[in-house]
Amino acid sequence: MSIYDVDLDKTPANYQPLTPLSFLARSASVYPDHTAIIHGKQRTSYAGFYGRSRKMASALVKAGIKKGETVSAILANTPAMLECHYGVPMMGGVLNTLNTRLDAATIGFSLDHAETKLLIVDKEFSSLAKNAIQLMKGPKPIVVDYVDPEFPVEGERLSSIEYEQFIAGGDAEFEWLWPADEWEAISLNYTSGTTGNPKGVVYHHRGAYLMGSGNVLAGNLPRHPVYLWTLPMFHCNGWCFPWAISLVAGTHVTLRWVRSNLVWSALADHNVTHLSGAPIVMSTILNAPENEKRRLGRTVQFMTAAAPPPEAVLSAMAGQGFNVTHLYGLTETYGPATVNDWKAVWDELDSPARATKKARQGVRYHSLEDLTVMDPETMEPVPADGETMGEVMFRGNIVMKGYLKNPKATAEAFKGGWFHSGDLGVMHADQYIQLKDRSKDIIISGGENISSIEVEDCLYKHPAIQAAAVVAKPDDKWGETPCAFIELKPGKTASAEDILEWCRQGLAKFKLPKHVVFTELPKTSTGKIQKFKLREKAKDV
Repeated sequence: MSIYDVDLDKTPANYQPLTPLSFLARSASVYPDHTAIIHGKQRTSYAGFYGRSRKMASALVKAGIKKGETVSAILANTPAMLECHYGVPMMGGVLNTLNTRLDAATIGFSLDHAETKLLIVDKEFSSLAKNAIQLMKGPKPIVVDYVDPEFPVEGERLSSIEYEQFIAGGDAEFEWLWPADEWEAISLNYTSGTTGNPKGVVYHHRGAYLMGSGNVLAGNLPRHPVYLWTLPMFHCNGWCFPWAISLVAGTHVTLRWVRSNLVWSALADHNVTHLSGAPIVMSTILNAPENEKRRLGRTVQFMTAAAPPPEAVLSAMAGQGFNVTHLYGLTETYGPATVNDWKAVWDELDSPARATKKARQGVRYHSLEDLTVMDPETMEPVPADGETMGEVMFRGNIVMKGYLKNPKATAEAFKGGWFHSGDLGVMHADQYIQLKDRSKDIIISGGENISSIEVEDCLYKHPAIQAAAVVAKPDDKWGETPCAFIELKPGKTASAEDILEWCRQGLAKFKLPKHVVFTELPKTSTGKIQKFKLREKAKDV
C-alpha cells in the first residue's frame, strides 16, 4: 500500500458512476431551447426531450416496472424511440430494442428470453407484435401502442394504452435514478441469430457512456451537429448515437423510412451534417433518380459500418459531397469499435489509392483499450504484413458484459482474455486492420483460401452492379467454389459472361466465380446481406 491509497477514498463528492443519461441532463440545462428532435413538422427542445424522458420513467414506475426489469420496444426511428433510450434506464430498467424486420417467432423468443415486462409497439408493426406475443411461452407483457402523429400508418391497436396517454400520466420532475454501479445493465440487444436462437448482448452504463464519447471523437461531431437517422435505432442502440448526439447538444432528425427521396430532402431541408448506415444506405443515396438529388453546398459526414465499402462506392460518395468514415465493430462491442482514422498525407494519393485506404477498418476507438489480430489457436499476434490472416479480437470497456443467461457462449467469446469477433483480417505495418472475411465466409477451393470480400470488391466496380455477394458452393472436385449473387442497378443489363470477363481483369483465375446468379439479395434491416440464406441457395445452383 502506498501513500496514495491512504485516506483518499471514493466519496459521493469525488466519484459518480458513469452513465450517458447525464448527457441529456446537461444539454437540457445548458441548451434548454435548442432543438433536440425534428420529426416531420414536430419540433422538440432539449428541455422538452428531457421532461418527456423523465415522464416516461415515472410512468413506467407507476405501471409497476421495477429496477432491473426489461422494457422492449418495436419502434421505427421516431421520437418515442429516442425517449426510450433515456426514460427506461432513468427508472433503472433495461431497454431492449427489437429488430422490426425479424419474424414473429424470433421476436417471441426474445420477449420470453428477456422476460419483458412492458412492450411499446409502433402501430405499423402491430401485426408482427401480436403474432410474437401469441407465440410467447412465458407471461405476456403490458402493451403500449405508439401511434405516430406525423406519419399515419395502417395497423390495429393492441391495447387500451396509447403512448402519449401513457407519458401524460408521468411526472416531468421525476427524480431519475443514477445507477448505483456503472456496471449495471442499460440495454439488451439480440444478435441476428443466423444459426439457432439469437443471443442477448448486455450493455452497461459505463460502456454506453464511453461509446457515446468515442462516437463524438471518431465522427468528428462538433457542438450542435444535425444528425439524420438513416441507421435503425434498434441496431446496437443506433450504435449508441441516441446518447452521443445529446452529449454535444445536437439535433436528431428522425426518419421513419429510409427512402431516397426522403433522405435527400432531409439532407437539404434540415442542413444535415452527419449520418450513419451500412453500405446499402450509400447505394440508396447514390442510385436515387437525379430529380431527387439536391445540391447540399457542404460536405456531409457519413459514418459507415458493416461490410467494407467497395472502393467504387467510396469514390462515388466523395463525388457527391460526402466524406465517408469507415467504422467496424459488432453487437458485442456496442457497435463500432474501430475507426479508419484518416491521415492528411493520404489526401495526396490518387482516387483509387485513397479508396483503398478508406476500405480498411482502421485502428481502435479512443474508448477501446486494445485491438489485435491473432491466431485463434495459439493466441499469438499475426505479423503486421498486411497478408497473414488471423482473427480480429477486442479488449476493453466497450465490450459487452456478456450474453444474457448463456454462460457457455460468454466464456467461449472471452476465451484467453479477449473478445473473439469471428472475423478474419490482417494487420498492416501501420497497425491498421483490414477485414478479409468472416471465418465462416472464407471459401476454400482446391486447398486455396479465397476471400469473398476480395471477389465482391471486384464485382462492385462493375458499372451495372448495384450489390453483390459471394458465397461458397459445395463442389465434389474442389470442395468449394465461389458463387456470385448479383443485383443489377435499375435499367442496367449484364450477362454472366460479362461479369466473368470483368472479373478476369482483376482476379486470379482460381478466385473467379464459377457460378453467377442474378437476383434480389436478401438483406437485414440494417442493409447487411444475409449470406446464410445465399449459402443455402448456392447448394441448388
